[in-house]
Amino acid sequence: MDGRVIHLWLVGFLSSSCGASSVSDSLVVSVGPPVSVHRSLTTTLPCWINPPQSAEDLEVRWFRDSDFDNPIMLYKEKKVSVTQASYAGRVSFGPKETKSDGLKSGDVSLKLENAVIEDAGDYTCYVSSYKGYDSATIALLVTEIGAPPLLSTVWTEDNRVKVSCESEGWYPKPKLRWSDQTKDLTPGTVLYGNDSSGLVSVSSWVLVKSSSEVSCSINVPNNAAKEARMHVEGPSAQKESGSAGTAGWVAFALLLVCVVLAGLAAVYIRMKGKKTKSGTGHGDEDDPLLSKEIPVLSELREQYYVNIKLEDTNNKFLTLAKNKLRDANCASFPDGESVTCLTAVKGTPGFSSGRHYWEVSLGNPDLGLKRSWWVGVTSAPEISQKFDLPNTNGFWFLFSSPDRADRLQFSTEPKVLIGCPRPQTVGVFLDYDDGELSFYNVEDATLIGSLKATFRGEVFPLFNPGKGDKSPMEILHKVEEKKSDDERNCVVSVEQET
Repeated sequence: MDGRVIHLWLVGFLSSSCGASSVSDSLVVSVGPPVSVHRSLTTTLPCWINPPQSAEDLEVRWFRDSDFDNPIMLYKEKKVSVTQASYAGRVSFGPKETKSDGLKSGDVSLKLENAVIEDAGDYTCYVSSYKGYDSATIALLVTEIGAPPLLSTVWTEDNRVKVSCESEGWYPKPKLRWSDQTKDLTPGTVLYGNDSSGLVSVSSWVLVKSSSEVSCSINVPNNAAKEARMHVEGPSAQKESGSAGTAGWVAFALLLVCVVLAGLAAVYIRMKGKKTKSGTGHGDEDDPLLSKEIPVLSELREQYYVNIKLEDTNNKFLTLAKNKLRDANCASFPDGESVTCLTAVKGTPGFSSGRHYWEVSLGNPDLGLKRSWWVGVTSAPEISQKFDLPNTNGFWFLFSSPDRADRLQFSTEPKVLIGCPRPQTVGVFLDYDDGELSFYNVEDATLIGSLKATFRGEVFPLFNPGKGDKSPMEILHKVEEKKSDDERNCVVSVEQET
C-alpha cells in the first residue's frame, strides 16, 4: 500500500471523526420513494449506489430510527447476519427491479417478507468502504384493509334517520367520509379503537333527512376506499314502494329496538301518538308503518300461540328429533363454515292470513347459547340447498353472527344491525294481514325489532340451527292444563323437552 492510499483513508477517517461532511465523492447512496405494503405481504425497500459500482466487498447496514449499533440486517465480509429476532427469516437482499444484478451492480435493496404492523417506520440504508460512507432513509407504510362498512338505521323523533357506520381491522387509522349524492356530510361523531393486534376499528353516525341516499366510505392512504351505500326512505315513500314491491316482493321499514343495559331492557318505538300496552309512544298520526299498537308478549302467548312442527326433508346435513334440530356434526360441509340454506328447514303449518306466534329455544345453561342461527319465515315452496345466503325475495328472518355476541341482524338489503346480545329464547310474531314480522326476547319480555314486508301466498316458519353448536335449536310447544274440572279456562305454559 503506497502513501497516497493511506493518506486518502486517513482523510476520510478524520473527516468523520471531526463532524465534517461524511459523504465521499466516490460513494453516494440513493433510495426510492416511500413504500406501502399490505400486512402479511412481501415488499422491497429500494437502495442502491449511484453511480453503480459493486458492493460485494463493502459493508451494508440496514437499521431503524437511530439504532445504528443494532441493525436489522448487516452485510460484512461477504456474510449476512440478522441480529433482531423479530426480523429473523424475513429480511434479505432483494433486487429493486427485475434487471438488477444485485450486489454486483450496487443494488443493496432490502427485501422484507410477511410484513407486520410493527414494521412501519423509517429504515436507513448505510453503505461504507475504505474510501468513505453514505446513508439514506426510506419510509415504510404497512396497511391493512378492514372489513366493508356496515350500516344501520334508527328513526328519530323529528322524522330524521340516524345512520351508523362501523368497520374494523384497519391500519393505520383510516379516514371515514360521509356523503350524499351532492355533498359531504358532517358526522355526529367519529370514534376509533384498537384491538390487541394493533388494528384499528372506526364507528360514526350522521343524521339525515328521510328520502335521501347516504354513503359511508373508509380508506387508508394509497388504497381504494371501501364504501357502503343506503337509500333511506320516509314513511310515505316506504308505503308507495311497498305497494309496488322490490322485485315484486319486499318493501320494509325497520323499527329498531336495542336492549343493551345489564339488568334493564328498554323498548322505545315511535307510535301513533298514544300509549301502548308496552309503554308510551310518540310519532306522526299519519305514519302508516307505526300507527298500530305493539302487542305485549303475554297477550301473544295467550292468544296467538301455535305449535310448529319441523318439515323432515331427509336433509343429510341436519339432525331432527321431534321439535329439535341441529347440524349433522359433519367433519366438513361442502359450503364451508358459513351458515347457508344448506342447513335451513321449514316448519308447518303455513299461513296465508291472520296472526301467529311461536317460540324457539337457542341454548341452555348446560350447553351454552347457540352462536349462529336463523329464525323467521319464508314463502319459498321448498328451500334450495345452494351454497349461499338467500336473497330478500321470499325470506325474512333474524340471525346471529358467530363472530359478534353483541350483534343481531335482519336478512335485509342494505344490512341492518341491532346492538343486542344473543337471546336464549326468541318469540316470533307474524302479522300476515298487516305485513309485519316481530321478534321478542322471551326472557326479558322485550321486543328485539320488527320489519315490514309484503307477504304473498303461503308463508312458513323458517329455522336454521347453524353449524358447530353443541346446543340444539328447539321449537317450544304450548301445553294447556285445566285449572280444575269445573273451569274451562286454561293456563298456558311452554313445554321444553329435557
